[in-house]
Amino acid sequence: MPEITLAIDCLGNDLGPQTILEATCHALNEHSFLRVKYVGDSDLINESLSNLEPSQQSLHQNLCANGRVEIIHASMAIRMNDKPSYAFRHKDKTSMGIALKLVADGKADGVVSSGNTAALVLLSRYYIKLFAEIEKPAISTVLPSQNGFTRVLDLGASIDCNSEALFYFGVMGVVLSKTVDNVANPRVGLLNIGTEEVKGNDKIKQASVLMKEIRDVDYLGFVEGNDIYTSNLDVVVCDGFVGNAVLKASEGLTRYFAYLINHKLLQGFRGKIMQWLIKPTIKQLKDEINPDRYNGASFVGLEKVVVKSHGNANVSALQFAIKEAVEQIRCQVPDKIKETLNNLLISEK
Repeated sequence: MPEITLAIDCLGNDLGPQTILEATCHALNEHSFLRVKYVGDSDLINESLSNLEPSQQSLHQNLCANGRVEIIHASMAIRMNDKPSYAFRHKDKTSMGIALKLVADGKADGVVSSGNTAALVLLSRYYIKLFAEIEKPAISTVLPSQNGFTRVLDLGASIDCNSEALFYFGVMGVVLSKTVDNVANPRVGLLNIGTEEVKGNDKIKQASVLMKEIRDVDYLGFVEGNDIYTSNLDVVVCDGFVGNAVLKASEGLTRYFAYLINHKLLQGFRGKIMQWLIKPTIKQLKDEINPDRYNGASFVGLEKVVVKSHGNANVSALQFAIKEAVEQIRCQVPDKIKETLNNLLISEK
């Protein structure tokens, strides 16, 4: 397995660098081919390393000696309430900007950051660039469904999209589904307010016309929000405004469902009996809808891998974000997207 180097923004997580270091430690222990460049305040990172469990401290010391771990100092962090313009002005001093530049300079293969989403979109486009055919990037992740999961994009990178942008989101979603999700023939739907062809605005209708022209893609037409969770879809396409609303509503519903189980169903004497009887099922259910499993949204349309983690992600959630980045680099997702785009252009001529 070829070596993979990740640049990890250590100043973007709400819970501090130690959470990031613990999650990365698990990934380094699991993947012998993985190298990591921690980017952030070096004093704060070293202090956090000293607070790790002895086994993790020892592992990091050995990995540092072997050159698999490196600390790169950054004097500033981009905070969640900072405007993108502020992030851009100070890009060369921030952990996010330095991490992305490492990728742009070929010193890392990808970035994982829990930082400000708008800033990450802006700086990614500045340092790493979009493919020539792509005008807008998309954020993509998977959401749980009764048939496993459904990949959705865009989830907030591009709020206002024309029909061509939606078309390219569909193309890139198919590549992700094939390479990362291992779906041989992804079934694709375009999110709309109804399944009838007369519904939706002009850009949605035109995007559907374009999607129908893609050869070797199982395009199912318009789908509704409930289809994300209940149908046989593999990829659902929408603009960033709609996608982000879907994502946040899904997260809220998951937490509400967990609340109902813990505070309604399993309360009282009967609840305790029920909890004992169905404990394995409850554990399986909680694992399946656990938001941590779906942490790690990838920015697609860029020439390199950039993965966004939740700002309040815990160790478990960060592990999934790192795993997503490693998998996309291993599968050469940007190269395959580029190849697919080139083939589309050839077929159009």
